[in-house]
Amino acid sequence: MSQQFIHDNFLLRTDIAERLFHEVASDLPIIDYHNHLDPLDLAENRQYGNITSLWVSKDPYKHRAMRLNGIPEQRISGLTDDRTKFLAWASTVPKTMGNPLFHWSCMEMSKIFGIDEILTSENANRIWEICNEKLHSDGFSSLELLKKWNVELLCTSDDLLNDLSVHEKANENLYGIRIIPSLRADSIIAVDQPSFYKWFEKLITRTSGDIQKLDDYKDLIIQRLDDFAKNDCRLSDHSLDAGFDFQPNDEKTATVLFKKVLERRNLNTNEFFQLKSHLLEFLGQEYGKRNWIMQLHIGAQRYTSSRLRKIVGATGGYAGIGKACDIDNLCLFLDHLEQKNVLPRTILYTLNPADNAAFATLTGSYAEDGIRGKIQFGPAWWYNDHYDGIREQLNILASYGLLSTTIGMTTDSRSILSFSRHDYYRRILCNLIGEWVIQEKLPNDFSLLKNIVESISYKNIKSWINTKDHDS
Repeated sequence: MSQQFIHDNFLLRTDIAERLFHEVASDLPIIDYHNHLDPLDLAENRQYGNITSLWVSKDPYKHRAMRLNGIPEQRISGLTDDRTKFLAWASTVPKTMGNPLFHWSCMEMSKIFGIDEILTSENANRIWEICNEKLHSDGFSSLELLKKWNVELLCTSDDLLNDLSVHEKANENLYGIRIIPSLRADSIIAVDQPSFYKWFEKLITRTSGDIQKLDDYKDLIIQRLDDFAKNDCRLSDHSLDAGFDFQPNDEKTATVLFKKVLERRNLNTNEFFQLKSHLLEFLGQEYGKRNWIMQLHIGAQRYTSSRLRKIVGATGGYAGIGKACDIDNLCLFLDHLEQKNVLPRTILYTLNPADNAAFATLTGSYAEDGIRGKIQFGPAWWYNDHYDGIREQLNILASYGLLSTTIGMTTDSRSILSFSRHDYYRRILCNLIGEWVIQEKLPNDFSLLKNIVESISYKNIKSWINTKDHDS
């Protein structure tokens, strides 16, 4: 009989790694500061109808893999029944070997459902029945699933217009777990997108406001930012895709450009960049004033297949890696905020691994008295959150910055089962440190090593999220 694939010491190759994981990392609570869970599911303590609705339907990682495996789109995102979609995913799982999806899928089946065999076409019908039976029993609602992962705090991604009362309702039921909103602010600066005008009208309706000029627009945004703050929001998030060009400009120029937008007059590409830059800088200042954390996700190539965009929408799993970040533009943006003394604590994520060293060095470029790790090189993101990508991010940060100040992993996912990524990250972290000890790159001092694992896995982000003033 073959050895169980997911076991207690999975990915832990040394005695010190095993000890660090089992005695330190494994039992630490999870703080997930960036995910795309639906807060309504949590507010209603959703009971999932079947394993597809929990595990497959909303996961673009899986959808992408199934397309690569030649599965027809109808069986991925179409109106096909959930069992057929699950069988399509089951036929794909063995083909994902070498991809993090293989590890995550095996870990999730083992941790949540106690299934220690690899999902395949041959056992898919039986596993479908086992999982669905458990999902209809006690202990498998959205709240109970979060408890299984030992979640302490999670931050959902919410548009400026979202109803935040859902979070209040969720927190009434999430005993021992806290859910707070974070602002996904892309809509605010998307003045170059056709969807902006529909969103803009909703803003006016949502706030009962009137927008005749740029200052009116900013006033309504500030009003909603204050609403987010009242609901304990502590983070914002922007997707700065490949090609973003930061062009600082004054209020007068931006006012003229925004008037053109209101009048639905055409702006050229350079004018759009100018207006978007002005709005981004305005938002950065507001975040700094509120002591929020600003997250910048950089480098996605989201415009690939027009066909798939029409079929599955903007987040359907068909995006690619964009060109490397224009570091000049990024630094110009951060520097403008710093010169005004409003640069917020910032997390930089890159989708292009060519940016890794550059982003790691920027963690030391905007240091401020009394603030530990003000600029963070965020965890390996999206196409980088595989085994080698996580190790590379840790190695590069250790080489160019202070690994001990980093803020651990986040799921960036739409599935509750994706909290497996925290376990995955912690195992890789402990194993890497164990290797460094064996290679005599670190001392075999358990107290010292315990402190760094605790800090990276939990304490650093807990301090960052909970701080009201700059910590020292």
